[in-house]
Amino acid sequence: MSEENNSEELRPSKMRGVAFPKAKYGVILAVVIIIVVNLIYYKETIFSFFK
Repeated sequence: MSEENNSEELRPSKMRGVAFPKAKYGVILAVVIIIVVNLIYYKETIFSFFK
Protein backbone atom coordinates (compact mmCIF):
# COMPACT_ATOMS: atom_id res chain seq x y z
CA MET A 1 0.00 0.00 0.00
CA SER A 2 2.88 2.38 0.61
CA GLU A 3 3.98 1.83 -3.00
CA GLU A 4 0.59 3.05 -4.21
CA ASN A 5 0.88 6.26 -2.19
CA ASN A 6 4.38 6.92 -3.53
CA SER A 7 3.32 6.38 -7.15
CA GLU A 8 0.44 8.86 -6.85
CA GLU A 9 2.63 11.72 -5.60
CA LEU A 10 5.00 12.13 -8.53
CA ARG A 11 4.96 15.93 -8.66
CA PRO A 12 7.01 18.04 -6.24
CA SER A 13 5.10 19.42 -3.26
CA LYS A 14 5.15 23.02 -4.54
CA MET A 15 3.65 21.98 -7.89
CA ARG A 16 0.75 19.89 -6.54
CA GLY A 17 -1.62 22.85 -6.37
CA VAL A 18 -0.84 24.04 -9.91
CA ALA A 19 -3.49 23.16 -12.47
CA PHE A 20 -1.80 22.04 -15.68
CA PRO A 21 -3.67 22.47 -18.99
CA LYS A 22 -4.52 19.49 -21.12
CA ALA A 23 -1.79 18.32 -23.48
CA LYS A 24 -3.92 18.80 -26.59
CA TYR A 25 -4.29 22.51 -25.85
CA GLY A 26 -0.51 22.81 -25.61
CA VAL A 27 -0.10 21.12 -28.98
CA ILE A 28 -2.71 23.40 -30.57
CA LEU A 29 -1.06 26.47 -29.03
CA ALA A 30 2.37 25.39 -30.28
CA VAL A 31 1.07 24.88 -33.84
CA VAL A 32 -0.66 28.28 -33.80
CA ILE A 33 2.50 29.99 -32.54
CA ILE A 34 4.62 28.30 -35.24
CA ILE A 35 2.16 29.38 -37.96
CA VAL A 36 2.01 32.97 -36.72
CA VAL A 37 5.80 33.27 -36.45
CA ASN A 38 6.25 31.85 -39.95
CA LEU A 39 3.64 34.25 -41.34
CA ILE A 40 5.47 37.18 -39.79
CA TYR A 41 8.90 35.95 -40.88
CA TYR A 42 7.96 34.96 -44.44
CA LYS A 43 5.28 37.62 -45.01
CA GLU A 44 6.89 39.10 -48.10
CA THR A 45 7.53 35.71 -49.69
CA ILE A 46 3.96 34.53 -49.11
CA PHE A 47 2.41 37.74 -50.45
CA SER A 48 4.64 37.63 -53.54
CA PHE A 49 2.83 34.45 -54.67
CA PHE A 50 -0.51 36.32 -54.74
CA LYS A 51 0.74 39.18 -56.93
